[in-house]
Amino acid sequence: MRVVRLITRLNVGGPSIQAMTLSDRLRARGVETLLVHGKLGEGEGDMRYLLSTGVETRYLPALRRPVAPLHDAIAFAQILDILRAVRPQIVHTHMAKAGTLGRLATAFYNRTAGRLAPVRVVHTYHGHVLEGYFGSPAVTLFTRMERHLAAVTDAIVAISPQIRRELLGYFQIGRPAQYHVVPLGFDLTELSAIDDDQRRAARAALDIPPGAHVVTTVGRLTAIKQHHLFLDVAQQVAKSDPAALFLIAGDGELRAELQDYARQLGIAERTRFLGWRRDLATIYAATDVFLLTSRNEGTPVALIESLAAGVPGVSTDVGGVGDVVDSDAIGLLAPFGDAPGLARHVQTLLADPARRRGMGARGRAAMARYHVDRLLDDTDALYREVIGSRP
Repeated sequence: MRVVRLITRLNVGGPSIQAMTLSDRLRARGVETLLVHGKLGEGEGDMRYLLSTGVETRYLPALRRPVAPLHDAIAFAQILDILRAVRPQIVHTHMAKAGTLGRLATAFYNRTAGRLAPVRVVHTYHGHVLEGYFGSPAVTLFTRMERHLAAVTDAIVAISPQIRRELLGYFQIGRPAQYHVVPLGFDLTELSAIDDDQRRAARAALDIPPGAHVVTTVGRLTAIKQHHLFLDVAQQVAKSDPAALFLIAGDGELRAELQDYARQLGIAERTRFLGWRRDLATIYAATDVFLLTSRNEGTPVALIESLAAGVPGVSTDVGGVGDVVDSDAIGLLAPFGDAPGLARHVQTLLADPARRRGMGARGRAAMARYHVDRLLDDTDALYREVIGSRP
């Protein structure tokens, strides 16, 4: 089976991990993949270091996240050339820009060079840009575009039941029969093996005092992740807990602004901006409570990773978060923007080590549903279903 997989860019995050994992590990099941990826944005973390040497890739500098008519036209033509050369059976797109250009190019190909053997199209929504990213006029335009693109898509993958409900019910994109819920899948072996010895070693490596109460977040420093809210919560926690220390792993265009905001709140000396880190197992091992304050999430990868590491989570109840933290036995949720509520949850967990340990153990067990083998089974079955759905 030949697959062309298109992703806007291989920046830090769940979509990149999934695209690279599928491209690599489906080879053992007879799926040969060409992974096509575009240009990183300014200040974005690069995950290409995770690429397996056995994965064939193609880099398109013209494929990039912002709307740019000239670059978009070039990328469209390059994708079309790739389809003519590879003649795949499936095109699988990830992320909004690759989903738009990839599906338009495939529709054109199917009407021209590929009309005798049309390509099946799969698109994965790892979330969506229809809430929390743009103003109302742009959302209206993008919603109409997604509805039209759904008409040239054989299968729509939502990574959580909540994303499916939003896209199908609220935004009215596609038909129910097109949808397949395929949760993300990861190799969580290293995180699941973290023990008390590793936790002590992690704190030593990060120069964290043994008695510190560590609250951590991991992610891009962009507006959708709402690190200002994280800092608001940190300020409230710091007032009641002199041992509290806050770690922010990640980087982005808002770093300087966030550092200045931490100074304004009087918590700069208790807040560490760590930048992009490849040793996330060390970061999670040093953490007592993981705090996610996003405005929107498809499936919160960092929250899954923290739970797999045995660290209980506190999060805003947005997007697909509730599908991950489906019980207060593994994590605590509060509405978006509720800094006092989030702070109370963090304070409650920091004050109760036994509860943290119990929630961490249950969270680690619950994250087995995000194992990579389940992702491979689901995707392999979907591809074979899609290929068999049309003559």
